Amino acid sequence: MHEGMLRQSPLAGLGLKGRGQAERGTAEVALAERPFPGILNLRGKAGDAAFTRAAEQALGFALPSGAGSTAGGPERRALCLGPDEWWIVTPQVDPALADSLRGALSGQHVGLTEIGDSRTCIRISGPRAADVIAKGCPLDLHPSVFAAGRCAQSLLAKADVTLVQLDDEPSYDLFVLCSFADYLWRWLEDAAREYGLAVLSD
Repeated sequence: MHEGMLRQSPLAGLGLKGRGQAERGTAEVALAERPFPGILNLRGKAGDAAFTRAAEQALGFALPSGAGSTAGGPERRALCLGPDEWWIVTPQVDPALADSLRGALSGQHVGLTEIGDSRTCIRISGPRAADVIAKGCPLDLHPSVFAAGRCAQSLLAKADVTLVQLDDEPSYDLFVLCSFADYLWRWLEDAAREYGLAVLSD
């Protein structure tokens, strides 16, 4: 049997496919599972011109500079998590991208690790999405502080998450360890209930 056929989302036990709908309707919050993300953890010196040029060559865009910034788009996004650490995120694992980065960075003092299998992604969107997150997260999500294109590592309901704001709706991607995914989804459902909740099929 092909290895890919054995994969199961950490949220599979919640029966989300049977509950999913195409539109949010009147609900002010929507949740969607985004399973099996591709995540490459890249470590290198931001001030090293050879490193940044090689990464840009492989990615097709420059790495973001400054913790909390992002670059790229929905198919390939780079998150700057610290002065020497980035995540390269894709909707699914992308072996060709990993190979391209390894080739471009060959011989340099860098680290590149695939960590996508350890995490899943929960997308939360809608006009009250920030209010739901704020119930369990210490980050200030006011648009003047945290807006589209920002990312941060924090706690949400005591679970470690990496949070990315995708747009001004607002929509957020929450990357969480698979072992905490079921717990975090249930917490989000409960926290969103007062605003009206839709589970989206995608």
